[in-house]
Amino acid sequence: MNLVLASGSPQRRAILEALGIDFEVRVSSAEETDDGPAAVVARENALRKALGVERAAGEVVLGVDTVVATDLELWGKPPNEDAARETLRRLAGRTHAVVSGFALAGDEGVLAGDDTTLVTFRELDDAMIEWYVASREWEGRAGGYAIQGRGGALVRRIEGDYLNVVGLPVAALLDAGALPAPSSRV
Repeated sequence: MNLVLASGSPQRRAILEALGIDFEVRVSSAEETDDGPAAVVARENALRKALGVERAAGEVVLGVDTVVATDLELWGKPPNEDAARETLRRLAGRTHAVVSGFALAGDEGVLAGDDTTLVTFRELDDAMIEWYVASREWEGRAGGYAIQGRGGALVRRIEGDYLNVVGLPVAALLDAGALPAPSSRV
């Protein structure tokens, strides 16, 4: 399989590299939606990304989108510090869903799916929120945090695939046969 990742996400790249999966990056400029239930939004955006890049015969393009949801509310990428503070306040002490949609477009059509991981935040006081906002790690992150960095200090527990929260639903992709098995190369 000649895999093309339709994402500029350094987290997604790092996960695939750590798994030993060969791939090429072609960033999609597809317009994203934020209207609808989390799984529908994530899958639609993933499909738009997968179909939004040039694909040669024999290539499979992987589009992925991750959204954070509480009940019916989606928490996208905060545009500024005030929005990051508000997002963290709203997630504090609660459980939210991190939903990643994926779509693979290849010669034989499209395979799509999604995965959900539940993340419970600790109670966050103003000092903790200010510490995190000052780190600027929230920039460009759905839900305004990065679990693999300082954002890990915000989390009490997770239920599901950790890598899904980082940005790539590896378990779901492998279960669907959507990724080549990780290489045994040393």
